[in-house]
Amino acid sequence: MTLLRLLMLVACLATALPAHAHDGIVVVVVRHAEKADDSRDPPLAQAGEARADALAATLAGTKLDLAVSTQFRRTRQTAAPAAAAAGIEVGERPIDAANAATYAGELARELRALPPGSTALVVGHSNTVPGIVEALSGQPAAPMPETEYDRYTVVVLDADGTARVITSRY
Repeated sequence: MTLLRLLMLVACLATALPAHAHDGIVVVVVRHAEKADDSRDPPLAQAGEARADALAATLAGTKLDLAVSTQFRRTRQTAAPAAAAAGIEVGERPIDAANAATYAGELARELRALPPGSTALVVGHSNTVPGIVEALSGQPAAPMPETEYDRYTVVVLDADGTARVITSRY
C-alpha cells in the first residue's frame, strides 16, 4: 500500500470517527535514502535521489505543513523533493553527542505541539527513526538495520492524545 493510499485511508477513517478525530496530527517518519558513500556527510547516491523522488510522489496530494531533517546532507536531500512539492522549506533539527539522548523526546514534544490538522515529514537516521516513532506514539518500534531505506511509519496523533501507528514500505 502506498503512503498516499494509506493517508487517504486514514482521512476516510477520520471522517467516520467522532468529530474530534480530524483535529489530530499526522507525522510521517522515514530514514534518509541511500547515501553515496560512508563519509561523515555524504550526499545521496543516484538510488537515493530516486528514492527521495519516490517519497515526494508518494506524498503528492498530501497537505504537508512541515518537513524536518537533521543537519546532514542525506537527510535534507531526502526531504527536499517532498518539501518543494508542498511549497515549504526543509527545517533543520540538528543532532549531536550533546542531545542524542534527548533528541527523540524533544522532537516528539515539538511535533505534538503542532496545530491540529497538521501533517509533518521527519527524516532521520537508522539509529534515530525507531526512537522518534516510540517517543511520538508511546509504542515500541522495530530496530532499523543500516541496510534498510524503504520503511516509513505514519503516526496519527489524535486530538485526545492517543496514537495510531502504521508502518509500511515505499
